[in-house]
Amino acid sequence: MTAAVKFAPSSPTSIGMEMEFQLLDPVTLDLVDGILPLIQLYPDHPYIKPEFIQNTVEVCATICDDLEALETHFLSLVKELHGTCNRLGMALCSAGTHPFSESLALITPIPRYLRIEKTSGHLCRTQITFATHVHIGMVSGDEAIRIMRELKALLPLLIAVSASSPFWRGYDTGYVAYRHRILAATRSYGIPPSFENWRDFSDFYTMTHRAGVFESIHDIHWDIRPRPHLGTLEVRVMDAQPTVGAALALAGFVRCLVHYLRRRKTTNSSWRFPAPGHWWIEKHNHFQASLLGLEARYINDRNGGLTPLRTLLAEVLKETGPVARELGQSAYFSRFEEHCRRGLSYARQRETFQKTGSLKAVTQTLIGDLEAELRRPAPAAVRGR
Repeated sequence: MTAAVKFAPSSPTSIGMEMEFQLLDPVTLDLVDGILPLIQLYPDHPYIKPEFIQNTVEVCATICDDLEALETHFLSLVKELHGTCNRLGMALCSAGTHPFSESLALITPIPRYLRIEKTSGHLCRTQITFATHVHIGMVSGDEAIRIMRELKALLPLLIAVSASSPFWRGYDTGYVAYRHRILAATRSYGIPPSFENWRDFSDFYTMTHRAGVFESIHDIHWDIRPRPHLGTLEVRVMDAQPTVGAALALAGFVRCLVHYLRRRKTTNSSWRFPAPGHWWIEKHNHFQASLLGLEARYINDRNGGLTPLRTLLAEVLKETGPVARELGQSAYFSRFEEHCRRGLSYARQRETFQKTGSLKAVTQTLIGDLEAELRRPAPAAVRGR
C-alpha cells in the first residue's frame, strides 16, 4: 500500500497549546449555547474557534519556540475572549466537565460537525467535555510515531496530574477525571494503537480512510495523535485546567517528557519510563488513573508489579528536572511541581463542595480562578522578555 500521508517536519523545540473553555450563563452558571453569537465577532479568527458543541469555545495559540512566548500569546487571547464574552452576557470558565449542567449538547452547524453528528447518533449530544491539548514539534513522522508509542505508558500519569472532572450532571462521580469515562463510549477516543513507524501509521490511515472510517486525520481523536500538516505530536489526554497558568505548567511537563524520550536514545540513564504493555493492561491503568488519580496503583511489568502513581510521578520529576534546565524552563517546571503539591483541580473542587454543599459554588470558584488570573500582571518570566 502506498504511503499517502506526508509529514511536514518542524522544530523539535516548538510548542503549542489548545484549551476548550465553557460558556456559561452568568446568573444560573449553567452552560449556555453561546458560540454562534460569539463567533460572529471572530469570523475566520486563527486562534479563537468554535468547537463540536455550542457551549464551547476553543483557544489555539500559535506554535512558539518557548513557553514564555506561548504564555504571552495565550494570555492575551484569553483576556480578549473573556472581555468579549462578558459584553455578550456570558461567563467563561474551564474544567474537564461542568459540575451540574444536565442539558444535552447542540452541535455547531459546521459541515464537518454535522457530518459527525449523523454518524455518532445520541452519543454526540452527551459528549460534553473540555480538554487541554499540547503540541510538540517533531523532526519526522518516524519520530512522532516512536514518541507516541513510548509516551502511551505515561498517559495514566498525565490523566492524574490534570484531573479536573469529578462532578457530572449534579453528582460526585467518584472519579477524579470522569471526562475519560464519557469519551470512552465513543469510537475514536482513548489509547492509540502502537505503530512501528510513519509508514505503518500512514498505511493504517489510508486503509481506514478508504473504508470510510475516517474522513480526515482530524477525525482521529486518540489521547495522543500525530498532526502531519503541523509537524507535531498532539497530546490530548489532559482535562481542561481552571487557569492558563495551570495549563502552561502541564504543557511544560509534557515538553520535558518528550525531550527526555529523545535524549535517552543517545545517553545512558539509570532509570527508564515504564514500557507500553499489553493493550488490556494499558486500558486498566488508564481507567484506574481516571478513578483514583495519583492514588492509583499502576501495573508496571509483566509480573503484575505495582507502583503507586504518586511514586511514579516523583521518579519522573527527578528524571526530567535536568531536561527542564536544558530547555531553559526551570521556572515552569517549578510551577508544575507546585501545581502537584498544592492540590490538583479535582481535589479543590471537592473541597469547595464539602465546605459549601453547592455545585454552583464550585462553578463560581472556577470562574473566579480564571478571572483572578486575568487580572494579575504578566508573570515575571514573561515581563522580562
